[in-house]
Order: sequence, then structure tokens, then C-alpha cells
Amino acid sequence: MTFLERFLGGEIRAEDFRHADHVRAGYELLADRDFLDAASAYCRVLKMMTARIGKPEAFHLTVTLAFLALIAERAAMERHAGFEEFAKANADLMDKSALARWYKPERLNDPAARQGFVLPDPAW
Repeated sequence: MTFLERFLGGEIRAEDFRHADHVRAGYELLADRDFLDAASAYCRVLKMMTARIGKPEAFHLTVTLAFLALIAERAAMERHAGFEEFAKANADLMDKSALARWYKPERLNDPAARQGFVLPDPAW
């Protein structure tokens, strides 16, 4: 069973799902589907994971969609043989703080950003 199949099937424990796994899941979903279908599946599984551990509030819609958009943009700009090559070429995405170039911390910490998507900070 592939990583993506395990992810979509809810077979990866939230405790074992690190940031690099988030990026990999996004990358593999985008290689398999268009952005909207990938975003829908990604959000569904992440919500399921956080609910399963009793922390549904841990799901953050803005962070999820913003990272997915960055992954999609980078993947579209340059072809990669697979996730390992993509990760090496985009090492900045392997850091959770990658969104700091577009979002101020207080914007991402706002409950509105967690529950709905907010655009990056104007003139940031």
C-alpha cells in the first residue's frame, strides 16, 4: 500500500504524521488530482485525524490551504521525479515557518484563519 493510499484511508496515526508528511501528502495528492479535489481530500483526512485524537481544533484551514497552494505552485514550476527530489529542491517547505513570508503570526493565530481561509497579509 502506498503512502497516499494509507493517508487517504486514514491509516496514518496523527501522532506519527510530521510536517514533512503533510508536505508529502499534499505533493502526492496534487500529482493525482486537480487542486480543488486535492484540497477537499486533504482537508477531509486532516480533520478526521485531528478528530480521532480528540483535538478537532488543531485543524487549521488557512495553513492547510496555503501550504497546499505553495506545493502546487512549486510543483508546476519544475518537474520532479518524486517527492524526495521535490523536497530537496524545496527545502524551505519542510519548515513549518515557511508561511511567515506571507502571513504575520497574529493573522494565522486568529480563530478566523483556523476556521476559514484568510488571504496573506496585505503589503506584507
